[in-house]
Amino acid sequence: MKIADIHFLVAEDHDFQRKMLAGMLVRLGAQHIIEAADGRAAFEVMQVLTQPVDIIICDLDMPGMDGMEFIRLIGEAGVPVSMILSSSHERALIASVGTMTKAYGINLLGTIEKPATLQKLETLIKLHQPFVAAEPRPARVAFGEAEISEALAAGQFEAFFQPKVELATATVTGAEALAYWRHPRHGIVSPYAFVPALEASGRIDELTWIMLEKSAAACREWRRDGLDIMVSVNLSLGSLTSVGLAERITALVRAQRLEPRQMILEVTETIAMTHMARALENLARLRIKGFGLSIDDYGTGYSSMQHLLHIPFTELKIDQSFVMNAIEKDSSRVFLESSLDIARKLGLKAVAEGVETRAVWDLLRSLGCDVAQGYFIARPMEAAQIPDWAAEWTPPD
Repeated sequence: MKIADIHFLVAEDHDFQRKMLAGMLVRLGAQHIIEAADGRAAFEVMQVLTQPVDIIICDLDMPGMDGMEFIRLIGEAGVPVSMILSSSHERALIASVGTMTKAYGINLLGTIEKPATLQKLETLIKLHQPFVAAEPRPARVAFGEAEISEALAAGQFEAFFQPKVELATATVTGAEALAYWRHPRHGIVSPYAFVPALEASGRIDELTWIMLEKSAAACREWRRDGLDIMVSVNLSLGSLTSVGLAERITALVRAQRLEPRQMILEVTETIAMTHMARALENLARLRIKGFGLSIDDYGTGYSSMQHLLHIPFTELKIDQSFVMNAIEKDSSRVFLESSLDIARKLGLKAVAEGVETRAVWDLLRSLGCDVAQGYFIARPMEAAQIPDWAAEWTPPD
């Protein structure tokens, strides 16, 4: 989108700063610029404009209505707009407001620490994409236990797979299995719509075994096609505390002519520390059999380091909340760097999930992260699509 076609609103109480920002926009080629001295004036002017604003450059500390209240009003009104935050406050505070902005559903292009520079402003503006009206979403469907039971019996739950790529070489090394429901009326249903119900009914273990079998079969086919990758599968609490788990999974995998070392079993911190004695026994047996073990969503629990010392993990999977925010939030970057350092010192492979931008990809490479997973690389796909995708995968320049 050409900058001459973008409509800007600059909300800044300081006259000099506001004029300076408007002047920079003009130098960049902007032709549609509206100025407001505080959040209230900005919100009021937006109500009467015939042409909607595309990008708002907003100060945080303004008299009357400050930037945070203005952001809340914009978010609650559902205005489709991009925003650039401008402030002289400390970076941690600006990053927190940035997180709040995203939480309100506003497209945050980034933040500028005053004084703004022409280069920084231009870089953020280039991130703006025209808004496309979304198709109406169907009302959220609540699935009952009876319908889910019928789906289990009918074999309607399927495994989709999200690729994992080695950052240093951009080589495809594996794929994580994710459960989806191919519903006869609602189409492809994401796990968020049915996994809580399965957990509440105590039937999540049934889905776990479906995923283990389908994942092993998929990995066997990939390897038969010459694709040397591993498959990752999440274990549920029910399965992890089951007597004879290691033997049963090993038998299932070998029945598919797959070796245990070709499968990684992922467990969350919370699950790993529930019924700890039995969980430790099963995880130790699985490791002895040759399975890889991954601690999933690392950093979301309260005693992560303790888990790493007690359990024979081979992989540390850093939660996406820290990965996605590492560019803009110092606290997230510190946690990311610390997690990678811990993984190196303990001899674990570090996997970053939630890699959605080139900037995050570049940051992870510079920090020495081993493996990346996220929408920047690929969305989840059916097993049969993996070989063709892998053949066409081109690493970022």
